[in-house]
Amino acid sequence: MRLLQLSILIVWLSVVSVAQQQLKPGQPAPEFNAQTLDGKAVSLSELQGKVVVLTFWSTKCIICHNEIPKLNQIAARYQGQDVVFLALTMENETRLEPYLRKNRFDFEIVPNSFGVVLKYADMDAGGRINMGFPAYFLIGKSGRIELRDDGWDKSVKLDSQISRLLRSE
Repeated sequence: MRLLQLSILIVWLSVVSVAQQQLKPGQPAPEFNAQTLDGKAVSLSELQGKVVVLTFWSTKCIICHNEIPKLNQIAARYQGQDVVFLALTMENETRLEPYLRKNRFDFEIVPNSFGVVLKYADMDAGGRINMGFPAYFLIGKSGRIELRDDGWDKSVKLDSQISRLLRSE
């Protein structure tokens, strides 16, 4: 009986630790394959050797709306360098089109990204997604997470970290 109880406890602890997924700097970034709004295939493994900025956002997110011009400025500053900017959203093309007519993005938009969100979001013990928008993941040339952050006005922090990664890697 004790062996059965111990086995159940071990299985339960394993499930809880997996369910409370939290990606941290230094860990390998989860691989994903997706398609950009303009139909280009993108996979994280093919971007190895570049600095990758992932921004998870939504058209309903007021903070996201205010951050887009700042992100556009950062993307413009690193144009032509080994930096890739991807804006991932769970929304589909139909939902995005009216929004994008009024709001310019100067980098690749990846719609229908729920599967990628599941790989990057924190999960609580009940398996529920916990991710604030906008959420930022900065991935170094080696494929490891270098920065993870979310919320209001992270542009200065992102910019300085991108610059550091381009100098050091």
